[in-house]
Amino acid sequence: MKFAVPTLVATIFAIILATNSFADVPQTERTQAQPSTTNEAYTPGLGDFMGQIQMRHAKLWFAGKSKNWQLTAYELDEIKEAFVDAAKYQPNFKGKPIAEMIGPITAQPIAQLEKAIDAKDTVQFEKAFDTLSHACTSCHQDNGYGFIVIQRPSLPPLTNQRFTLKR
Repeated sequence: MKFAVPTLVATIFAIILATNSFADVPQTERTQAQPSTTNEAYTPGLGDFMGQIQMRHAKLWFAGKSKNWQLTAYELDEIKEAFVDAAKYQPNFKGKPIAEMIGPITAQPIAQLEKAIDAKDTVQFEKAFDTLSHACTSCHQDNGYGFIVIQRPSLPPLTNQRFTLKR
């Protein structure tokens, strides 16, 4: 019991100190520390979409090289979807419509990729993949981002995904 009273007094004293020190913080600072409860929707920037496309592009390569045609088709569909989303959520870039920038230069390479995937043709897949990569790099160059050069990836972007089919 000797130790219970001092411990109780120390605990009460600590609570009083903590309460008083928090009371010194103005209400505006306390509310600023709280998460926002407004319902502001996040809109990804164009770079967010391009980063997603770049990862899918690398996965497309490794899936195709592994002849995992189902995964290859899936990754190509995800790239197409990301292009559509980029145009929807970031309709203009430097005064130019995104859809008009992306659509004309990617339509043919994507059609070639679809054809190669349907035919399960590795040689045609590689050619179409390189054509798409060149189209992306050309768009970057045309819009002042020539330092972003798209190429065949040398390493898988993820180590927790197997690109080969289990046989």
